[in-house]
Amino acid sequence: MSLDETLTYEQALAQLDATLHALEEGRLSLEEAIAAVARGRDYLQLCERKLEEARQTLDPLPVREEPDVEEPPHPATVSELRAERGEPPGTPQGEIPF
Repeated sequence: MSLDETLTYEQALAQLDATLHALEEGRLSLEEAIAAVARGRDYLQLCERKLEEARQTLDPLPVREEPDVEEPPHPATVSELRAERGEPPGTPQGEIPF
């Protein structure tokens, strides 16, 4: 039996799974079991080829790594906030509305 090379990876994997289930059930004659093992091997090789083709497609794609931009920690005190804004220490905050 010639394997259909146009099968997708998913289709070949489903066929491999069905073949393995048929073998596991133990209802096949010796000749059918031998043929199922050969078919299963063919489906497995097709799956491996499809995966390798996918790897070959993905390997040359550029990977862009984002630089680690670490933000400084937020100032914890009022004096640190004022210093960050360039205000001199001890500058009054202004009126507090009531």
